[in-house]
Amino acid sequence: MSLIPATILTGFLGSGKTTLLKRVLTEAHGQKIAVVENEFGEENIDNDILVSDTQENIIQMSNGCICCTIRDDLRATLADLAQKKRKGELEFERVVIETTGLADPGPVAQTFFMDDEVAEQYLLDSILTLVDAKHAAQQLNDRQEARRQVGFADQIFISKADLVSQEDVDALIHRLKHMNPRAPMRTVHFGEVALKEVFDLRGFNLNAKLDIDPDFLSVDDHDHGHEHHDHDHEHGEHCNHPSHQHGHDHGHHHHHDDDVKSFVYRADKPFDPAKLEDFLGAIVQVYGPKMLRYKGVLNMLGTDRKVIFQGVHQLMGSDLGPLWAEGEARSSKMVFIGIDLPRDILVQGLDQALV
Repeated sequence: MSLIPATILTGFLGSGKTTLLKRVLTEAHGQKIAVVENEFGEENIDNDILVSDTQENIIQMSNGCICCTIRDDLRATLADLAQKKRKGELEFERVVIETTGLADPGPVAQTFFMDDEVAEQYLLDSILTLVDAKHAAQQLNDRQEARRQVGFADQIFISKADLVSQEDVDALIHRLKHMNPRAPMRTVHFGEVALKEVFDLRGFNLNAKLDIDPDFLSVDDHDHGHEHHDHDHEHGEHCNHPSHQHGHDHGHHHHHDDDVKSFVYRADKPFDPAKLEDFLGAIVQVYGPKMLRYKGVLNMLGTDRKVIFQGVHQLMGSDLGPLWAEGEARSSKMVFIGIDLPRDILVQGLDQALV
Protein backbone atom coordinates (compact mmCIF):
# COMPACT_ATOMS: atom_id res chain seq x y z
CA MET A 1 0.00 0.00 0.00
CA SER A 2 1.41 3.39 -0.86
CA LEU A 3 2.28 5.83 1.89
CA ILE A 4 -0.25 8.47 2.94
CA PRO A 5 1.17 11.97 2.40
CA ALA A 6 0.94 14.25 5.44
CA THR A 7 1.18 18.03 5.68
CA ILE A 8 1.77 19.98 8.89
CA LEU A 9 -0.02 23.32 8.96
CA THR A 10 1.30 25.75 11.52
CA GLY A 11 1.14 29.48 11.94
CA PHE A 12 0.60 32.51 14.09
CA LEU A 13 -2.63 32.96 15.99
CA GLY A 14 -5.14 34.69 13.76
CA SER A 15 -3.07 34.09 10.63
CA GLY A 16 -5.93 32.32 8.90
CA LYS A 17 -4.99 28.66 9.26
CA THR A 18 -8.64 27.75 9.66
CA THR A 19 -9.65 29.85 6.66
CA LEU A 20 -7.03 28.07 4.57
CA LEU A 21 -8.13 24.68 5.90
CA LYS A 22 -11.78 25.38 5.22
CA ARG A 23 -10.96 26.34 1.70
CA VAL A 24 -8.86 23.24 1.14
CA LEU A 25 -11.60 21.06 2.60
CA THR A 26 -14.57 22.58 0.80
CA GLU A 27 -12.97 23.18 -2.57
CA ALA A 28 -14.24 20.64 -5.07
CA HIS A 29 -10.93 19.07 -5.92
CA GLY A 30 -12.04 15.49 -5.70
CA GLN A 31 -9.52 14.67 -2.98
CA LYS A 32 -10.54 13.20 0.32
CA ILE A 33 -8.52 14.72 3.10
CA ALA A 34 -8.29 13.82 6.77
CA VAL A 35 -7.62 16.80 9.03
CA VAL A 36 -6.11 16.20 12.43
CA GLU A 37 -6.59 19.09 14.84
CA ASN A 38 -4.26 19.50 17.75
CA GLU A 39 -7.22 20.79 19.67
CA PHE A 40 -10.59 22.18 18.77
CA GLY A 41 -10.10 25.77 19.81
CA GLU A 42 -12.44 28.72 19.49
CA GLU A 43 -11.56 28.93 15.83
CA ASN A 44 -12.40 25.39 14.87
CA ILE A 45 -13.94 24.28 11.64
CA ASP A 46 -17.57 25.39 11.46
CA ASN A 47 -20.24 22.83 12.11
CA ASP A 48 -22.05 23.72 8.91
CA ILE A 49 -19.53 21.72 6.90
CA LEU A 50 -19.63 18.80 9.32
CA VAL A 51 -22.13 16.00 8.91
CA SER A 52 -22.52 14.99 12.51
CA ASP A 53 -20.90 16.06 15.71
CA THR A 54 -20.71 12.74 17.51
CA GLN A 55 -18.77 11.75 20.60
CA GLU A 56 -16.31 9.93 18.35
CA ASN A 57 -13.22 12.01 17.71
CA ILE A 58 -13.40 11.37 13.98
CA ILE A 59 -16.05 13.34 12.13
CA GLN A 60 -17.08 12.81 8.53
CA MET A 61 -17.65 15.98 6.53
CA SER A 62 -20.32 16.60 3.99
CA ASN A 63 -17.82 16.51 1.12
CA GLY A 64 -16.33 13.22 2.24
CA CYS A 65 -13.38 14.70 4.08
CA ILE A 66 -12.70 13.70 7.65
CA CYS A 67 -11.87 15.80 10.68
CA CYS A 68 -10.52 14.48 13.92
CA THR A 69 -9.14 15.87 17.11
CA ILE A 70 -6.13 14.33 18.80
CA ARG A 71 -7.55 12.36 21.67
CA ASP A 72 -4.43 10.99 23.27
CA ASP A 73 -1.38 11.65 21.15
CA LEU A 74 -0.58 12.22 17.53
CA ARG A 75 1.06 8.84 17.09
CA ALA A 76 -2.02 6.96 18.28
CA THR A 77 -4.36 9.14 16.24
CA LEU A 78 -2.37 8.60 13.04
CA ALA A 79 -2.17 4.86 13.65
CA ASP A 80 -5.93 4.78 14.27
CA LEU A 81 -6.66 6.67 11.04
CA ALA A 82 -4.37 4.44 8.98
CA GLN A 83 -5.95 1.31 10.46
CA LYS A 84 -9.46 2.53 9.64
CA LYS A 85 -8.32 3.34 6.12
CA ARG A 86 -6.85 -0.13 5.69
CA LYS A 87 -10.07 -1.75 6.90
CA GLY A 88 -12.08 0.40 4.50
CA GLU A 89 -13.94 2.15 7.34
CA LEU A 90 -12.61 5.56 6.30
CA GLU A 91 -11.69 6.85 2.90
CA PHE A 92 -9.03 9.54 2.60
CA GLU A 93 -5.97 10.19 0.47
CA ARG A 94 -3.91 12.53 2.59
CA VAL A 95 -3.66 13.99 6.06
CA VAL A 96 -3.31 17.61 7.18
CA ILE A 97 -2.25 18.17 10.78
CA GLU A 98 -3.18 21.59 12.11
CA THR A 99 -1.12 22.61 15.11
CA THR A 100 -2.23 25.20 17.63
CA GLY A 101 -1.05 28.76 17.22
CA LEU A 102 1.85 28.41 19.63
CA ALA A 103 2.88 24.86 18.89
CA ASP A 104 6.39 23.89 17.95
CA PRO A 105 6.13 21.82 14.75
CA GLY A 106 9.39 20.00 15.58
CA PRO A 107 8.01 17.14 17.67
CA VAL A 108 5.13 16.70 15.22
CA ALA A 109 7.60 16.34 12.36
CA GLN A 110 9.79 13.99 14.39
CA THR A 111 6.86 11.62 14.94
CA PHE A 112 7.07 10.72 11.25
CA PHE A 113 10.68 9.64 11.58
CA MET A 114 10.92 8.19 15.06
CA ASP A 115 7.86 6.04 15.21
CA ASP A 116 8.13 2.93 13.05
CA GLU A 117 4.40 2.40 12.85
CA VAL A 118 3.83 5.94 11.58
CA ALA A 119 6.88 5.88 9.28
CA GLU A 120 5.65 2.71 7.60
CA GLN A 121 2.31 4.27 6.73
CA TYR A 122 2.86 7.98 6.22
CA LEU A 123 5.18 10.21 4.24
CA LEU A 124 5.76 13.67 5.70
CA ASP A 125 5.37 16.01 2.75
CA SER A 126 5.98 19.49 4.16
CA ILE A 127 5.50 22.01 6.92
CA LEU A 128 3.47 25.06 5.89
CA THR A 129 3.60 28.18 8.03
CA LEU A 130 1.05 30.98 7.84
CA VAL A 131 2.27 34.43 8.85
CA ASP A 132 -0.17 37.25 9.60
CA ALA A 133 1.35 40.33 7.96
CA LYS A 134 -0.49 42.77 10.21
CA HIS A 135 0.77 41.34 13.48
CA ALA A 136 3.92 39.59 12.30
CA ALA A 137 6.49 42.13 13.49
CA GLN A 138 5.05 42.10 16.99
CA GLN A 139 4.66 38.32 17.11
CA LEU A 140 8.17 37.71 15.79
CA ASN A 141 9.59 40.18 18.32
CA ASP A 142 7.68 38.79 21.28
CA ARG A 143 7.38 35.07 20.73
CA GLN A 144 10.08 32.57 20.03
CA GLU A 145 7.41 30.04 19.02
CA ALA A 146 6.50 32.26 16.08
CA ARG A 147 10.15 32.51 15.03
CA ARG A 148 10.56 28.73 15.32
CA GLN A 149 7.55 28.19 13.08
CA VAL A 150 9.20 30.33 10.42
CA GLY A 151 12.47 28.40 10.74
CA PHE A 152 10.73 25.05 10.30
CA ALA A 153 8.73 25.96 7.23
CA ASP A 154 9.06 24.42 3.79
CA GLN A 155 6.60 26.98 2.45
CA ILE A 156 5.47 30.28 3.97
CA PHE A 157 2.13 31.92 3.22
CA ILE A 158 1.75 35.55 4.25
CA SER A 159 -1.87 36.43 4.99
CA LYS A 160 -3.56 39.79 5.62
CA ALA A 161 -0.99 41.56 3.44
CA ASP A 162 -3.80 43.80 2.16
CA LEU A 163 -4.01 45.36 5.63
CA VAL A 164 -0.47 46.73 5.57
CA SER A 165 1.63 48.73 3.12
CA GLN A 166 3.71 47.11 0.40
CA GLU A 167 6.79 48.48 2.16
CA ASP A 168 5.82 46.60 5.32
CA VAL A 169 5.27 43.39 3.35
CA ASP A 170 8.68 43.74 1.68
CA ALA A 171 10.36 44.36 5.02
CA LEU A 172 8.61 41.33 6.49
CA ILE A 173 9.71 39.10 3.61
CA HIS A 174 13.28 40.38 4.00
CA ARG A 175 13.21 39.51 7.69
CA LEU A 176 11.65 36.07 7.13
CA LYS A 177 14.27 35.22 4.52
CA HIS A 178 17.04 35.84 7.03
CA MET A 179 15.41 33.30 9.30
CA ASN A 180 14.64 30.82 6.53
CA PRO A 181 16.20 31.24 3.09
CA ARG A 182 14.95 27.88 1.80
CA ALA A 183 11.17 28.32 2.08
CA PRO A 184 9.39 29.93 -0.86
CA MET A 185 7.13 32.76 0.35
CA ARG A 186 3.96 34.12 -1.13
CA THR A 187 1.20 36.41 -0.02
CA VAL A 188 -2.26 34.85 0.02
CA HIS A 189 -5.66 36.47 0.10
CA PHE A 190 -8.27 34.93 2.40
CA GLY A 191 -6.67 31.52 2.15
CA GLU A 192 -7.06 31.43 -1.62
CA VAL A 193 -4.17 29.18 -2.48
CA ALA A 194 -3.99 26.78 -5.39
CA LEU A 195 -3.82 23.25 -4.03
CA LYS A 196 -0.64 22.55 -5.96
CA GLU A 197 1.03 25.11 -3.68
CA VAL A 198 -0.19 23.29 -0.60
CA PHE A 199 0.26 19.59 -1.32
CA ASP A 200 2.96 17.33 -2.74
CA LEU A 201 5.69 19.90 -2.16
CA ARG A 202 8.17 17.18 -1.14
CA GLY A 203 9.78 19.42 1.43
CA PHE A 204 11.04 16.43 3.39
CA ASN A 205 12.17 14.35 0.48
CA LEU A 206 15.85 13.74 0.43
CA ASN A 207 16.21 15.15 -3.05
CA ALA A 208 19.13 16.65 -4.88
CA LYS A 209 17.58 20.09 -5.02
CA LEU A 210 18.52 22.42 -2.20
CA ASP A 211 15.97 25.20 -2.21
CA ILE A 212 17.65 28.38 -1.14
CA ASP A 213 16.35 31.57 -2.67
CA PRO A 214 19.28 32.43 -4.96
CA ASP A 215 18.11 35.97 -5.65
CA PHE A 216 18.04 36.77 -1.97
CA LEU A 217 21.59 35.58 -1.40
CA SER A 218 23.05 37.20 -4.49
CA VAL A 219 21.36 40.55 -3.87
CA ASP A 220 22.61 40.69 -0.32
CA ASP A 221 26.10 39.51 -1.22
CA HIS A 222 26.28 42.16 -3.87
CA ASP A 223 25.16 44.95 -1.57
CA HIS A 224 27.38 44.13 1.34
CA GLY A 225 30.19 42.00 0.01
CA HIS A 226 32.76 44.78 -0.01
CA GLU A 227 32.24 45.81 3.59
CA HIS A 228 34.35 43.46 5.65
CA HIS A 229 32.08 43.29 8.69
CA ASP A 230 28.95 42.75 6.66
CA HIS A 231 29.93 39.74 4.64
CA ASP A 232 27.65 37.63 6.80
CA HIS A 233 24.60 39.57 5.80
CA GLU A 234 23.01 36.55 4.19
CA HIS A 235 23.18 34.80 7.52
CA GLY A 236 21.00 37.26 9.34
CA GLU A 237 23.64 39.26 11.12
CA HIS A 238 24.49 42.97 11.10
CA CYS A 239 21.16 43.84 9.61
CA ASN A 240 19.53 47.16 10.28
CA HIS A 241 16.70 46.70 7.84
CA PRO A 242 13.54 48.60 8.95
CA SER A 243 11.63 45.44 9.85
CA HIS A 244 14.30 44.47 12.37
CA GLN A 245 13.91 47.65 14.38
CA HIS A 246 11.37 48.63 16.97
CA GLY A 247 10.05 52.14 17.03
CA HIS A 248 12.23 53.64 14.35
CA ASP A 249 9.56 56.30 13.94
CA HIS A 250 10.38 57.62 17.37
CA GLY A 251 13.96 58.42 16.63
CA HIS A 252 15.60 55.70 18.74
CA HIS A 253 16.88 52.97 16.48
CA HIS A 254 16.66 49.84 18.56
CA HIS A 255 18.33 47.10 16.53
CA HIS A 256 16.30 43.91 16.42
CA ASP A 257 18.18 40.67 15.92
CA ASP A 258 16.16 37.47 15.62
CA ASP A 259 17.46 34.39 17.43
CA VAL A 260 16.23 32.13 14.63
CA LYS A 261 18.87 32.48 11.94
CA SER A 262 20.07 30.64 8.94
CA PHE A 263 23.44 30.31 7.43
CA VAL A 264 24.74 28.66 4.32
CA TYR A 265 27.97 26.69 4.23
CA ARG A 266 29.74 26.03 0.95
CA ALA A 267 32.90 24.05 0.21
CA ASP A 268 34.66 22.88 -2.94
CA LYS A 269 36.85 20.21 -1.33
CA PRO A 270 35.14 16.86 -0.72
CA PHE A 271 34.14 15.74 2.77
CA ASP A 272 35.76 12.80 4.53
CA PRO A 273 32.66 10.66 5.30
CA ALA A 274 33.83 9.36 8.69
CA LYS A 275 34.95 12.78 9.93
CA LEU A 276 31.75 14.44 8.77
CA GLU A 277 29.58 11.79 10.40
CA ASP A 278 31.46 12.11 13.70
CA PHE A 279 31.18 15.88 13.67
CA LEU A 280 27.51 16.07 12.73
CA GLY A 281 26.70 13.33 15.24
CA ALA A 282 28.39 15.30 17.99
CA ILE A 283 26.74 18.57 16.96
CA VAL A 284 23.19 17.23 17.00
CA GLN A 285 23.80 15.67 20.42
CA VAL A 286 24.66 19.07 21.84
CA TYR A 287 22.67 21.52 19.73
CA GLY A 288 19.86 19.31 18.38
CA PRO A 289 17.06 21.04 20.28
CA LYS A 290 18.14 24.36 18.79
CA MET A 291 18.60 23.00 15.26
CA LEU A 292 15.28 23.42 13.51
CA ARG A 293 15.98 22.32 9.94
CA TYR A 294 19.22 21.58 8.14
CA LYS A 295 19.75 20.27 4.68
CA GLY A 296 22.60 19.79 2.28
CA VAL A 297 23.85 18.44 -1.02
CA LEU A 298 27.33 17.11 -0.36
CA ASN A 299 30.43 16.20 -2.30
CA MET A 300 31.78 13.10 -0.52
CA LEU A 301 35.07 11.31 -1.00
CA GLY A 302 34.63 7.83 -2.40
CA THR A 303 31.37 8.24 -4.28
CA ASP A 304 30.44 9.59 -7.68
CA ARG A 305 26.99 10.46 -6.40
CA LYS A 306 25.73 13.52 -4.64
CA VAL A 307 25.02 12.81 -1.00
CA ILE A 308 21.81 14.38 0.23
CA PHE A 309 21.35 14.95 3.93
CA GLN A 310 18.79 16.67 6.09
CA GLY A 311 17.48 16.76 9.61
CA VAL A 312 15.04 18.07 12.16
CA HIS A 313 16.40 18.61 15.68
CA GLN A 314 18.43 15.52 16.65
CA LEU A 315 17.20 13.37 13.80
CA MET A 316 19.15 13.35 10.60
CA GLY A 317 19.25 11.16 7.56
CA SER A 318 21.33 10.93 4.43
CA ASP A 319 20.89 9.29 1.11
CA LEU A 320 22.79 8.78 -2.12
CA GLY A 321 21.44 11.10 -4.78
CA PRO A 322 22.08 11.28 -8.52
CA LEU A 323 25.52 11.03 -10.12
CA TRP A 324 27.52 14.21 -10.48
CA ALA A 325 27.13 15.22 -14.10
CA GLU A 326 30.16 15.23 -16.34
CA GLY A 327 31.83 18.62 -16.12
CA GLU A 328 29.64 19.64 -13.15
CA ALA A 329 31.63 21.44 -10.46
CA ARG A 330 31.54 19.20 -7.41
CA SER A 331 30.88 21.27 -4.34
CA SER A 332 28.95 20.98 -1.10
CA LYS A 333 26.23 23.35 -0.03
CA MET A 334 24.41 23.18 3.29
CA VAL A 335 21.85 25.38 4.98
CA PHE A 336 21.35 25.39 8.75
CA ILE A 337 18.33 27.01 10.36
CA GLY A 338 18.28 27.21 14.13
CA ILE A 339 18.20 29.19 17.33
CA ASP A 340 21.44 30.97 18.19
CA LEU A 341 23.46 28.27 16.47
CA PRO A 342 27.21 28.43 17.09
CA ARG A 343 28.17 29.38 13.59
CA ASP A 344 31.90 29.44 14.30
CA ILE A 345 31.89 25.93 15.78
CA LEU A 346 29.87 24.60 12.85
CA VAL A 347 32.08 26.21 10.22
CA GLN A 348 35.27 25.11 11.97
CA GLY A 349 34.02 21.53 12.40
CA LEU A 350 32.83 21.28 8.81
CA ASP A 351 36.10 22.72 7.53
CA GLN A 352 38.00 20.12 9.52
CA ALA A 353 35.86 17.32 8.09
CA LEU A 354 36.99 18.21 4.56
CA VAL A 355 39.62 16.04 2.92
